[in-house]
Amino acid sequence: MTNAPNPYIVDTDTLTGDLRPLRRAAFALGSNLGSRRDNLQGAVDALTEAPEVFPVAVSPVYEADPVGGPEQQPQFLNAVLIVDTTLSVHTLLDRALATEDAFGREREVRWGPRSLDVDLLAVGDRVVDEPACTIPHPRIAERAFVLVPWADVDPDFPVPGLGRVADLRDKVGSAGVTRVADFSLHLSG
Repeated sequence: MTNAPNPYIVDTDTLTGDLRPLRRAAFALGSNLGSRRDNLQGAVDALTEAPEVFPVAVSPVYEADPVGGPEQQPQFLNAVLIVDTTLSVHTLLDRALATEDAFGREREVRWGPRSLDVDLLAVGDRVVDEPACTIPHPRIAERAFVLVPWADVDPDFPVPGLGRVADLRDKVGSAGVTRVADFSLHLSG
């Protein structure tokens, strides 16, 4: 079973011949350094241009205070990108990290300022708990800056083990998260 609009859509793995289901996936995008708007749009473009990734929606942009990390950081711009994909969790995570690297992401300070942060939030009903990869993202349920934009574009997404995105957003609230009225991201194509 998948989260795709049509759960019977499948694709064949070109190496093994195995069928791979089309799954709904969500990425959180954030930037608080450089041209924040260009960084977010660049992330949307880079992630949706990849083979086997089919863009579904991108949320409105929100501004929020940084969570954790050093004090006196600039505010973040945040958004959520929804795609349908046949790619594995690990391949999607690799793409997220490569996109960050392409925008000059440095990982010197945990939760420090960054040109681009791309987190893979969830991939259909997949659950992964490994040292380098935890899906669903382990801090989804406590982050308004993720849940508010995500609920705008896919409120019924069932996060494995946690529940619907809209319900999670209602629990955490929206304090400190402000919609940016004069800027929106767009999907190519």
